[in-house]
Amino acid sequence: MTFEQLIAFNAVLIVSILSPGAAFLMAVRASVSGGRRAGIATGLGLATMASLWTLAALVGMDAIFALFPWAFAALKIGGAAYLIYLAVMTWRGAKQPVTAAPKAQGRAFIDGFLVNLGNPKSVLFAAAVLVVVFPPNLTGAEIATVVLNHFTLEILFYTGCAFVLSAPVARTRYLRVKPHIDRAAALLLGGLGLKLLLQR
Repeated sequence: MTFEQLIAFNAVLIVSILSPGAAFLMAVRASVSGGRRAGIATGLGLATMASLWTLAALVGMDAIFALFPWAFAALKIGGAAYLIYLAVMTWRGAKQPVTAAPKAQGRAFIDGFLVNLGNPKSVLFAAAVLVVVFPPNLTGAEIATVVLNHFTLEILFYTGCAFVLSAPVARTRYLRVKPHIDRAAALLLGGLGLKLLLQR
């Protein structure tokens, strides 16, 4: 593994994190509605699962899915069901005021973890991009470096988002248009869930 390959991986990873999707949406909503700690905890859950997908891809998880298609199908159905569940709950809570007590950090972590567990972008990124960027047969130390690099980059990004989006100005603006944002978020989450469920 070369330094240039690691830079190329980071460049693709940054684009992937920034592209609209369930993970980014979850991080934004957690930060503006639940505050800085909830945003950081959600980002930690997202980063943990995303880096585990990277680890799985580097040790050959894609080959396991090829041998056992039912395993990927189960993951796909479970992930789609969770995204649709989040969509329904977000839509139902669109008009409800933000409570004074923010979501518990443990719950926020689990939400982030579960979203990326069934997030098709995380799976496809890990399965497709890594095998193109890095050579086969990486050493254990190189695999650990890639996974730690992935985890660190995602943590830095989501922590930065939490600090920016949990600021009083951002929170005040969010509360003004909360029903519209939450319903748009619900439609996006539901659409992603249905797309994941129906895609072959």
